[in-house]
Formats: sequence, C-alpha cells, structure tokens
Amino acid sequence: MCRHLGYVGVDASVGSLLTEGEHSLRTQSFAPSEMRGGGTINADGFGVAWWDDDKSAHTYRNPMPMWTDPAVDDVLPQVRSTSVIAAVRSATVGMPVERSACAPFTDGRWAFSHNGVVFGWPQSMAELWSEIPPIDALALPAPTDAAALWIVLRNLLRTNDPESALRMLVQRVLATSPDARLNFLLGDGDTLYATAVYHSLSVRRTEGAVTIASEPLDDHPDWLSIDDRRMIVATTTDFTISGL
Repeated sequence: MCRHLGYVGVDASVGSLLTEGEHSLRTQSFAPSEMRGGGTINADGFGVAWWDDDKSAHTYRNPMPMWTDPAVDDVLPQVRSTSVIAAVRSATVGMPVERSACAPFTDGRWAFSHNGVVFGWPQSMAELWSEIPPIDALALPAPTDAAALWIVLRNLLRTNDPESALRMLVQRVLATSPDARLNFLLGDGDTLYATAVYHSLSVRRTEGAVTIASEPLDDHPDWLSIDDRRMIVATTTDFTISGL
C-alpha cells in the first residue's frame, strides 16, 4: 500500500535520493520487502516534492511506474534540495490511477504523503469532511482517501501546529475507521513529521541529515525500525519519537 521517503539535511540530488541504495525507493516500487495488508508492487504512479530557496514545495508526478520514467535518471539528478518527500503508489482497489492521485500533495510550503487506506471511505470520513470549507472541498485534488486526508490536514494546519494537527487527524479518522492505516509524511522544507499506524517505517540519522522511509534504503545497521502508533519529528541534525 505505497512506500514513501522523506529527507532533510545537506544539499542533495533529488534524483539520487530516489535511486541510491540497494533498496532505494525506486527498487521498492517493484520489489518492496515490508508490505503489510495487501499489495505486492507500487506501480500506480509516483511523485517527488522538493523545496528551493523560497521554501515553496515543487513537485514532479507521473501516473506511470517510477522504473519506466527516464526523468528519474536524466532530469531529477540535476535538481538539488535540502529536503525531499517522495512516494511510489499502490492504488487501493476502485481508486483512480492518474497523476492527480499521486502524492506528494502540496500547498505553499507544505507537502504530504499517505501510505495506507481509510476503510469505509468516503462514508467513514463524512463527519470530518463536513467541517471543510466549500472552496477547499471543491479543490479536492483527486477522488481518493489520501487526497481527502490532505484537504482535512491542510485545514487543521491553519489553526494548529503540525504535530497537533497530525495527532488530531489520526485520532479522528480512527474514531470512524478503527482499522485505518495511517502512515503520514508531512514536510515544510525544514522539518519532517511522520506517523506510523499499521505500516512499516524506519529512520536513519547520518552526518548532517535524517532520512525517514517506509523501508530501509540499504542494510546499514543504523536504520531504526519504528513501533506502531508513533510519530517522528526530524530536522537536519536529529529526530524525536513520541507516542500517538
């Protein structure tokens, strides 16, 4: 059910972050090793967001499998950033395979990815959705649970700090969809916020950088597997883990 990656640290090649390591995100698109609860490959598109000097999030998204896109090797390596969020998608049955449905979803400085599923959608999110301003609802990027979660989170971020907004979103979705799988990844170019609810998640700190990924990108022993119902907050120098 999708794989995603977040990086914050020293200036790095966006393309290299997608392809380096024997178990890179690109490899996870066709040979993931820790998929839980269905799905065997992540071939329903991919996307990557990065930030430039003005701290606005920019994206490249494609509804085709990552391994088929020459831009990953020819263009994205020329783009550099100090923070990246990327995702490869395994679409839930019945949801569209199109560019607009590919994470990361962005708005201004924010970029967001969801690895998981909200069971009973859209009915299970109806109460949450009733609180969304009509203009925001009309701007739903795609008819998917992930896109709807992003619109709800974006609304929460207007009046709450990122950690509180993510906690509120997790709690409220689980209240109406108790088995929902809610691995979120949110970034603003300076800080990464990630949740682990059901699906796998790992984090590694290196000199001048922190990487968060659904699965370790290599076999280095410094990768730390995150327990369920946890949140990670990461900056260029360190990360913290707390309960949800």
